[in-house]
Amino acid sequence: MSRSRLVFIIFYMTAILIATVHLRTVSSRVFYRFRTAVVARDRIKQQLWQKQIQLESLINPSAISEYLEQDQDHEQ
Repeated sequence: MSRSRLVFIIFYMTAILIATVHLRTVSSRVFYRFRTAVVARDRIKQQLWQKQIQLESLINPSAISEYLEQDQDHEQ
């Protein structure tokens, strides 16, 4: 094996290792951004469910009846 071939193989393997580290770093960053987006989406979805429950409690017929009864009591 000639010396130039050995140097080429060492440079080639070094480049492959650097590329592997780079791909793993990029992969970790992409995964972190993805998980951050999923957590944000789930948090927003939970807030939406809470608002929906609040709205349903306001338009529930029994809640409306109670509101009307309280309103009539205040008028008298």
